[in-house]
Amino acid sequence: MKTKAIRLYGKNDLRLEEFELPEIKDDEILASVISDSICMSSYKAAVQGTDHKRIPNDAAENPTMIGHEFSGEIIQVGKKWQDKFKPGQKYSIQPALNYEDGPVGILSAPGYSYQYVGGNATYIVIPAEVMELDCLLPYDGPGFYPGSLAEPLSCVIGAMHANYHTKQGSYVHNMEIVQGGNMAILAGVGPLGLAAINYAIHREDRQPKLLVVTDIDQERLDRAIDLFPPEEAAKNGIKLVYINTGKCDNPVEELMALTDGEGYNDVFVFAPVAPVIEQGDAIMAIDGCLNFFAGPSRPDFQAKMNFYNVHYQSTHIVGTSGGNTSDLVEAIEYMNKGLDPAGLVTHIGGLNAVIETTLNLPNIPGGKKLMYTHIDLPLTALTEFEEKGKDNKLFAKLDEITKRNNGLWSIEAEEYLLANAPAI
Repeated sequence: MKTKAIRLYGKNDLRLEEFELPEIKDDEILASVISDSICMSSYKAAVQGTDHKRIPNDAAENPTMIGHEFSGEIIQVGKKWQDKFKPGQKYSIQPALNYEDGPVGILSAPGYSYQYVGGNATYIVIPAEVMELDCLLPYDGPGFYPGSLAEPLSCVIGAMHANYHTKQGSYVHNMEIVQGGNMAILAGVGPLGLAAINYAIHREDRQPKLLVVTDIDQERLDRAIDLFPPEEAAKNGIKLVYINTGKCDNPVEELMALTDGEGYNDVFVFAPVAPVIEQGDAIMAIDGCLNFFAGPSRPDFQAKMNFYNVHYQSTHIVGTSGGNTSDLVEAIEYMNKGLDPAGLVTHIGGLNAVIETTLNLPNIPGGKKLMYTHIDLPLTALTEFEEKGKDNKLFAKLDEITKRNNGLWSIEAEEYLLANAPAI
């Protein structure tokens, strides 16, 4: 079967190509990709090329497919997996295989390391190790974009599970955020910050009593407030506060005042910016845990930390890079229960728009850029539908649908797009 895919050859060298996929083996699966959400990690892989830990050194000779937040349908199942997967099943995928014997070692991942599996393609061959590690997961919910966005949601789920705390006199690490504690999400209204807010206020097993979200971009803060108003969080017993720290004379003092000087048990930093990390360090409570979530591009990135507090107040730091398979399973379960990640999506596009979008991702405002791989469509913000709809029936209808859905992307909009957009 022929596929069209975005392949990485080296630094800033992405190419849209059509080529023949190999016949699947008995332990492989042939699948279509319908949607892929572009992640900042793909941008980092594209600009770093083989310097990136997940990109094979021979990418120039054996280019890899990029994109790792994808969902689609299974087409053909090799004999080994026919008792577990069926043609026509929808799926989501856990890209972080952590497979020590994989083609490039422990960091092997679909969307980075493989020639025939990645999210920015029309058709893919899923290799045996993905199924062997239970990283191909059936998705039974409506549409496809929730299946794509389950992966970024799993990243914030994993981050919250990775935080830990101790009791005085004990060295046992109690994993998870503090139940009924104070939580801060700093620089937290980007796409993954929004996912973290969504999860924190809707999860069923553990919640903070105070959730403070900061940023310095008032427009993005206002959008977060519209998507997740404090009144919604209050229904679940959570006090949700949004703060523009760019307008604060002393952000640390104002953040601490919200806790009556107690500080925050759990702090999540969603931007690789040294002053934001140092701000997070300064607001931790005794035994506070700071999760450095946002991965930096520079390998020499550093920030200061108060080691007096490390010693005397047991403050500590963790870092997470993606969720594991159980986190993705949890994300899909929440999607199946009706947790809609549509608020993360601010742009849509076709496979033809992936290269330019990926290489310019840091400069494109808004949230998630959701790409539909079988269609030809320029990257378009949802807010542009009305203007483009003046002379384009497709966008006019999408504008009508999104306005009916509070300005958000939706299953209805996705179904209309897939049925009416020009094919790639």
